[in-house]
Amino acid sequence: MPVIAVTGHLDLAPATSRAVRTALDALLSPYPAGELTGVSCLAPGADTLFADAVLARGARLVAVLPGPSHPGPQATPAERAAFERLLAAAHQVLVLPAPRLDPAAYVAANARLLQLADRLVAVWDGGPGNGPGGTADMVAAARAAGLPVDVLWPPGAARTGR
Repeated sequence: MPVIAVTGHLDLAPATSRAVRTALDALLSPYPAGELTGVSCLAPGADTLFADAVLARGARLVAVLPGPSHPGPQATPAERAAFERLLAAAHQVLVLPAPRLDPAAYVAANARLLQLADRLVAVWDGGPGNGPGGTADMVAAARAAGLPVDVLWPPGAARTGR
């Protein structure tokens, strides 16, 4: 049974979100629903789009949360609602013990995602990372581990810089 994890930017522009969702649906389409598991931290942006695409296929979703306080106080009401909806739909929820949502917590969550996955989908502009636990760091770790990485960044895609 294939297990696909996700990493990606939080700050996708609205048009980019729509294009990424279309690309995710196409990427997941070859996998029969009963044979696919998607793994996500359920963060806003790429993680949420991926989780929605997995569930729309009727596949299983595993949530890996970096700590019990995830998604954190900076989440907007809409982001918190999406998180709660996806958390309720997840087939399994793994909550890591990080007391604070700092870079170390995200590095640990990424490591757990990679332990579970056969493949990584990265919604990534290919730019340099913003430090440990970010998208570029996760892509580098997956490649170093020999995990196949599918980078999705549709033509014209943009980030909001939020």
